[in-house]
Amino acid sequence: MFKKNIFLKNRISVREKENKRLHRVIFFAGLLSLLFFILLKVTSNEKVFVQYSQTQIRAAEIMKTAVSVIRDFHFKTGKKIDEITDPNHTGLIGSEFSDITTTLGHLQAKRTTTSPDFAALIVQLLDEAGVSTGDTVAFGCSASFPASMIASLAATKAMEIHPVVIISLGASSFGANNPDFNLLDIYQLLTREKIFDVQLAGISLGGEKDVGEDFESHIKQKLIQQIRASEIPFIYESNIYNSVKKRMSIYLGSQTNERISAFINCGGSQANMGSSGLVLKVKPGLNKEIVELPPVDERGVIFKMAALGIPVIHLLYIKGLVLKHGLPWDPIPLPDPGESEIYFSKSKSTIVFWLIAVTYFLVLFLLIIYGRKINSKLL
Repeated sequence: MFKKNIFLKNRISVREKENKRLHRVIFFAGLLSLLFFILLKVTSNEKVFVQYSQTQIRAAEIMKTAVSVIRDFHFKTGKKIDEITDPNHTGLIGSEFSDITTTLGHLQAKRTTTSPDFAALIVQLLDEAGVSTGDTVAFGCSASFPASMIASLAATKAMEIHPVVIISLGASSFGANNPDFNLLDIYQLLTREKIFDVQLAGISLGGEKDVGEDFESHIKQKLIQQIRASEIPFIYESNIYNSVKKRMSIYLGSQTNERISAFINCGGSQANMGSSGLVLKVKPGLNKEIVELPPVDERGVIFKMAALGIPVIHLLYIKGLVLKHGLPWDPIPLPDPGESEIYFSKSKSTIVFWLIAVTYFLVLFLLIIYGRKINSKLL
């Protein structure tokens, strides 16, 4: 009986020791989880500027100045800025409908492109396209996204790139759709204030068939008079095919002196998009190549450039584009240059994250195995 009691006491003592070991394993597993959580938080806050971030910041600052010029112009001239549709007071958000509104547009997308960070995004896309200082870049800009045009101009100025710019005056909802302050007015204001010094290479009415067929006659005549007074080459062709051909002759003409390094499409001009449904497959952002091309007579400038092997930067379907690259969606107020994730490298933090994660799960796995061995002894 005495020996039996001793045996039971020893067994209980062993169980207590094993139990304590199991508790220690659980404690260390919890402590390990806490330590690795803190480590991840600390390392994830580490931000490393990308190699071209200073150029991005410069582009964003140029765009910020451009937006300030447009805002001040509205205040000085008494032009109304809608507090609801344009809470950041950029002066770049138009009305929902007007005499030169062509299609429905997305208000939040228009507001997002007014952020100075959008110019930083263009720098990144141009850099990824292989464009460098001294190169020539072609622009095709409808009035649907006036801020995209400004962002692209700011990016090329910061990168010291020569832009060849053709614009059209038709605009979707909330774009530059005020006939009395249209995209040409915006462009001329910014060149007059010496924000940009690049003269337009061409201009069209835009809208249906790129000749404003959907505009009222008196509005159309007013715009034509404005274009002719500007002395900018006026693109007014009998059909879209000829309009595209005219644009390509301007882009690839002798005035550029060298090959086009990239094409930037801002908005949804018919001449740029073409008539083929394949344009819907062109992804937003950088397209280094577009493999699937429509028939020649259905190609807009996007496909004409792609057929020549020229990278296309497609600034449409804005939400997916900005979220992919770390820009805030519809920010109120607008962020200052240098604050958004686009200015920082994600590669280093991604590697660190996976190293920490793998180490954590390996150590935790070993603790679980050790804990199961202890638990089997207790059973």
